[in-house]
Amino acid sequence: MLFVVLLLVLAALGLLVPALATSNTIWAWSSVGASVLAALVLAWDWWRRRTGDPAADAQSVDQLAVADDQRVVEPAVADTPSADEEPLEEDTDAADLLVVADLVDEVRVLDERPRYHLSSCSWLAGRPTLGLPVQEARQLQFTPCALCTPDAVLVRRSRTSAPDVSADS
Repeated sequence: MLFVVLLLVLAALGLLVPALATSNTIWAWSSVGASVLAALVLAWDWWRRRTGDPAADAQSVDQLAVADDQRVVEPAVADTPSADEEPLEEDTDAADLLVVADLVDEVRVLDERPRYHLSSCSWLAGRPTLGLPVQEARQLQFTPCALCTPDAVLVRRSRTSAPDVSADS
């Protein structure tokens, strides 16, 4: 369907050239007609897809048709990424981010991958990693993994091992 619309738009542009060159209005109106026809084809295709026409659904590459009732459903998103997919980024609180910026605890990174991980991260299984201080990993623009939540773990570890300052006063 998109191919038909593309051809109609190209035809409209092709008709516009002689309209401008010859100042003949028939070419200009033909160009407008081709453009309107392209818009109608787009609107018709949108309406067909919206009403659930099985033929329109079969043309959609990113949707899966269910055979028994012809409804269109989105594929389920897995909680854990596959071997080639990058895990999501951990959502780190701003206060925790300030603590992490000063830590020197070691995290693991992979070459050509944007996340840093704890050594116990399940996503690292069998992959060659490099150890870096979390402070340096942050400076190198690495972001925390959402599976092993290194920022949350390191901040919790830092807060529990820090000496109690209020006891000294």
